[in-house]
Amino acid sequence: MSVEKIDTLVVGAGQAGIALCEHLGKQGVPYLVLEKNRIAEAWRTSRWDALVTNGPVWHDRFPNLEFKGNAPDEFVSKDRVADYIEEYADMVNAPVRTGVEVLAAAPLKNRAGFRVETSDGMIEAMRIVAATGAFQHPVIPPIVPQDAHVVQMHSAQYRNPDQLAEGAVMVVGAGSSGAQIADELNRAGRKVFLSVGPHDRPPRRYRGRDFVWWLGVLGLWDLAAQKPGTEHVTISVSGAYGGRTMDFRRLASEGVVLLGRTEKFSDGRLSFADDLGKNVAAGDANYMEMLDAADAYATAMGLDLPFEPEARQVWPDPACMTDPIHNLDFAKEGITTIIWATGFKQDFSWLKADAFDAKGAPIHQRGVSKVPGIYFLGLPWQSRRGSTFLWGVWHDAKFVADQIAIQRAYSDYQGEAAIVQAAAE
Repeated sequence: MSVEKIDTLVVGAGQAGIALCEHLGKQGVPYLVLEKNRIAEAWRTSRWDALVTNGPVWHDRFPNLEFKGNAPDEFVSKDRVADYIEEYADMVNAPVRTGVEVLAAAPLKNRAGFRVETSDGMIEAMRIVAATGAFQHPVIPPIVPQDAHVVQMHSAQYRNPDQLAEGAVMVVGAGSSGAQIADELNRAGRKVFLSVGPHDRPPRRYRGRDFVWWLGVLGLWDLAAQKPGTEHVTISVSGAYGGRTMDFRRLASEGVVLLGRTEKFSDGRLSFADDLGKNVAAGDANYMEMLDAADAYATAMGLDLPFEPEARQVWPDPACMTDPIHNLDFAKEGITTIIWATGFKQDFSWLKADAFDAKGAPIHQRGVSKVPGIYFLGLPWQSRRGSTFLWGVWHDAKFVADQIAIQRAYSDYQGEAAIVQAAAE
């Protein structure tokens, strides 16, 4: 049985893998990309129908290709993003094989490289880049038993309001996905309950600039690590309906019932922590902190940007905050569906190498593994806050490609005598 050989094997053709293609090509690295589904498959089938980007396309794109046909400040659909990534793959002539799954990869014995088992045969690669992304396997906390007579799904499985059974909906998680889904369901006429945990809540726009611009000029996209204690704090922001600040008090005024963090389920009742006010207040503080930083920057730089005092006005506390609900009787409230917007976990079980910590997370420096020849791309906070965005992963990909090129140069070195002889010829 023949074994195909390649210098660098990239696993995954999402935004991370495709971003890497440009840089490997420029470095002259022979490489191959394997994708078990289609290019940008997660954007096509793991997002709800009406999802749009959380940032305008002048910012959330690869540096060398604009979203042709879209206005710079537009928040484009998930399908447009998938098409854009395919356009990029074509532009850089990415050697992608779709429909080929990597089943296992392990270091070769007594020599450099890896033996990779795929659904289409064996490959030997000198280097492997795991570019399978940050959103691999949906996580649903084991709080509500499966026999609780309520349909449970992850936000990755939600598509649209018509998909759900008649009745009220419980949404758990108030990051961007949970907040947007709750908003969409409420606009569709559903009774919606939203469990709100710790979160950051930036302004969508302030003083004529989108918040992605403010994060850029304030240097916040390039933060190398999260503040201690904020590792599990989500960001609630939306580009839906033209882009509006995600204000939970506003959602409540429109009919969404806010609840604290989900804790336990018993006898048909879901219980919540008494932390709704605390969580919303922390989100407010994050919001005001951003406004203060933006004002200080505008003053220091002498920017002629319009003052926006109305941005500091706060919606009145709704009844669900002044008299918080601590538990819900599903039958009484007519709740038939729970949507868990509770994040994802990564799965590198196919990579049989000592490259992970006790929790299965990669041990790396900016994507370079402690195991020679292994690299990671598309990890949250891989090098900075923006690492999971199109433009951020592009910069991480450049670094990884540069490291691969450096290691290839070292591998080509044959010793001082060879260099002296070559120089003398």
